Amino acid sequence: MTRALPLLVLLLTACGPKSIQGLQTFTYAGGDHRSGSLVYTENPPAGGPHNAMWQNCGVYDRPLYNEYAVHSLEHGAVWITYRPDLDAAQVDTLKKLVEGRPYTLLSPYDGLDTPVAISAWGAQLKVDKADDSRLKAFLDKYEQGPTAPERGASCSGAYGETR
Repeated sequence: MTRALPLLVLLLTACGPKSIQGLQTFTYAGGDHRSGSLVYTENPPAGGPHNAMWQNCGVYDRPLYNEYAVHSLEHGAVWITYRPDLDAAQVDTLKKLVEGRPYTLLSPYDGLDTPVAISAWGAQLKVDKADDSRLKAFLDKYEQGPTAPERGASCSGAYGETR
């Protein structure tokens, strides 16, 4: 048994930090700017073609255009979306979660198939409650994370309107 312990430690170290349960990942190339309304594979989108203008990071009380928000994801932003009928206490919990984080978007999202979804470039997690600890783990991992093709590019000074 003592001989197996170092192998177990090696295997655990090689696997890296614990992954986020329920996390879905996708592969998208960056820099694909297009005009008009676009169709996305994920709902909400987690990458792909997008408008040449990005969405200003911040908290919004109305839905955003996918095409602008996806460009913000390309810059390293994380987009938290929630059903428009989510109760106010849960929305407040989400607002506190993004408070002080400069590369986040928070907005309601029509037609969401789960109460809350969190998306970054090439990654997404859907949860039932705003206080799910996986939301913070996702934010810590993906805000300005390594999957963003243009990590560090601006998340302000562009499009600030809603749908």
